[in-house]
Amino acid sequence: MRDIVEGDLLWQPSPHDIENANLTRYMSWLKGHTGREFADYQALWRWSVTDIDAFWASLWDYFEIVASEPYTAVLAERGMPGAQWFPGAKLNYAENFFHQQTGDRPAIYYQAESGPLTEISWPELYDQTARLAQALKALGVERGDRVVAFLPNIPAAIIGLLATASLGAIWSSCPPDFGDRSVLDRFSQIEPKVFIAVDGYRWAGKTFDRTEVVAHLQASLPTLVKTILITDVTDGAALDSLTNTVLWRDLLATAPAADLTFEPVPFDHPLWVLYSSGTTGLPKPIVQGHGGILLEHLKTIHLTLDLTPADRFFWFTSTGWMMWNFLVGGLLNGTSIILYNGSPGYPDLNVLWRLAETSGLTYFGASAAFIQACMKAGIHPNQAFDLSRIRAVGSTGSPLPADGFGWIYDNINAHLALESFSGGTDLCTGFIGGVRTQPIYAGELQGPSLGAAVQSFNSKGEPVIDEVGELVITEPMPSMPLFFWNDPDMSRYRESYFELYPGIWRHGDWLKINQRQGCVIYGRSDSTINRQGIRMGTSEIYRVVESFPAIADSLIIDLEMLGRESAMPLFVVMRDDAVLDDELRQQIKHKLRSEVSPRHVPNDIIEIKQVPYTLSGKKMEVPIRKILLGMDIEDAANPGAMRNPDALDFFVAYAETLRQA
Repeated sequence: MRDIVEGDLLWQPSPHDIENANLTRYMSWLKGHTGREFADYQALWRWSVTDIDAFWASLWDYFEIVASEPYTAVLAERGMPGAQWFPGAKLNYAENFFHQQTGDRPAIYYQAESGPLTEISWPELYDQTARLAQALKALGVERGDRVVAFLPNIPAAIIGLLATASLGAIWSSCPPDFGDRSVLDRFSQIEPKVFIAVDGYRWAGKTFDRTEVVAHLQASLPTLVKTILITDVTDGAALDSLTNTVLWRDLLATAPAADLTFEPVPFDHPLWVLYSSGTTGLPKPIVQGHGGILLEHLKTIHLTLDLTPADRFFWFTSTGWMMWNFLVGGLLNGTSIILYNGSPGYPDLNVLWRLAETSGLTYFGASAAFIQACMKAGIHPNQAFDLSRIRAVGSTGSPLPADGFGWIYDNINAHLALESFSGGTDLCTGFIGGVRTQPIYAGELQGPSLGAAVQSFNSKGEPVIDEVGELVITEPMPSMPLFFWNDPDMSRYRESYFELYPGIWRHGDWLKINQRQGCVIYGRSDSTINRQGIRMGTSEIYRVVESFPAIADSLIIDLEMLGRESAMPLFVVMRDDAVLDDELRQQIKHKLRSEVSPRHVPNDIIEIKQVPYTLSGKKMEVPIRKILLGMDIEDAANPGAMRNPDALDFFVAYAETLRQA
C-alpha cells in the first residue's frame, strides 16, 4: 500500500461532478428563486450560518415540505438551548416520507446473514406501514404514546417507525444484542405502551434465542398493553412463555388494508427518543422532533451525500446507533436503501463488499473501525468484486486516519468520493463531512456542513485555526434535542452541552480546522465510550462491574483516538483479600457482554490500588484518559483538586508502558 500522510490530495471533482452535484443545483435554485449568488461552497456555508432564517426557509421551499398548516416564523427564539423553530407549522414526518413516491421500484433491499438479497417496493412498504398503523391504533396507541422496539436491522423496524410516526406517537429502539439491563435503562424511562420484539437473532453463524430476555422486559415495563413478536428463531413457540403477546405476521394479516392517515403535529412534536451516554445515572433519553429531523436529513442526504432517487444507499449499522435513523432518512429523498442484518466479519470481512456487488449499491457507509479491520486483514475487495458502481464511501463512528483514506482509494476504486463524517446521536446527523464540489485530502473531513456553525475553541473559549480544540456549534440547528425525557427544568440538558460555554453547544470532540476549512477529528474530549458507533455511559459499565462482591471500585477508559490502536482497559480495586484472577476476569466480561453489550467488553482488566477522585467525589475519567493518550500530567490533571493525588502515579507509569508497546 502506498505511503499516505495527512493532507495528501486524493480526489478532485471533475467538471462533470461539479455540474451534476446536488449542491450545484441548489445554488442555481437559490439564484433563480431568491437572487442570492455564491462564488463557492465556503461563501454558501458562511451565509447558511449567519442568515439562519433565510437558509432554513430556503430548504423548506426547495424540498417542498408537506405541511397542513404554514409556519409563522422560521426561528422565533434563537438562543441555545430553547431555540423555537417554525412555530405554527403542522406536518408529519411519515407523510413527507411517502409524498410523491410512486411506481413499483424498490424502496428497501434487505439481506440477512444467511439469506438472499430481497426487495420491498414502495407500494409494499406503504401497505405494511398502513396495516401496522391500523393495528397500533386498535391497540389504543395515540399521539404522544411511546412504541419501543427490540429489533435487529430488519425492514419491520422501519415499518414500525413509520407507522408510529404516522399516528404522532413516539418511537424508540434497541438491538437484540443489548443486555436486558441496558434495554431497561433506556425503555423504562419513557414508559412505553407497545413493545415490538424479535424472539432471537443470528450473528456470525450462531443463533441467539432472546425469548427469556423479552419475557423479562415485558415483566419490567408495567405500562405495556401489548407485545408484538416477530419470530425468527422459534417459529412462534416463544408465545408459550410470553404474556399478552400477538405475532407480527398475524397482526398484519388481520389488519384492514386502508390508506395511511397522518396525524398533523407541530414542527417540534417528538418523533423519536435516542439515547446518548452520561458518566453518571441512566442514559440520556434525547427527544428529537418531526420537523427538525425531516429538514436536517433531507439537507444532509441530498446536499452533503449527494444522493438521488437513482442511488442505492447502504450503511452498516444497528437499530441502537443513530446511523440507522439516518439511513432510514435516505428514503425521504426517494433513494433506495440497503439493510444488512448480520456480522460484517462472517464468514470473512468480504461479506459487505460482496453485498456491494450483488446489490449494485452506489453509496457504501460503515464505521472507521470496519475499514481499519479490513486493512489489518489484508483484503483487497476490488480484486474480488466489481465495485465500480460505488461513487461514494462514508466513514463515521470514530476518526479515520490518513492511511485508511489511502486504503479505500487503492482497494475500492480510485474515482469515488470518500466522505469522512463527524456528528452524533445528539443531533442525529453529521455536522462536518463531505462537500461534493471540493477536493478530498487524506485524513481530513472536507468541512462544516451547511447550517452547522462549527468552530474549534481553545481553553479560553476562543476560535482557533490549525490548533486542536473543543468542537463547538455556535448557532442552533433544528435537529438539536427538543429536551431530555424526564428533565423538566432542562438542567441535565444544559449540563450535557452548555456547561463549559454557556449558550454554545460543546460536543465533546477534539477538532482541528485548517486554513482551507478542512477538519480533523482526534477523538472524544469527554469520557463517553464509543465502540463501533454505539455510545455508552461509563455508569452502565460500573453498575455491572461493581455488582461483584470482590470489587470495591472501578474505572473504565476508552482510548480511541486518531492514529492510535483503539483499546478499552478496565481498572478495578479489589475488596479486602479478594484476588483478580482469570476466572473473575472472564466472569466480569461475560456479565458485561450479557447485561450491557458485546461491544463494551474491555480489552483488559487491570488491578489498581485506588481510583483517582476529585475533591467533589467524581471519578477522574477525562484526566486519566488524557494521561493514557500521552498528554503531560501537568496539562491533564490538577492534583490540588484531587482527593487522592497519589492515585495518579500508577496511570503515569502505565501510560509509559503504552508508549513503549
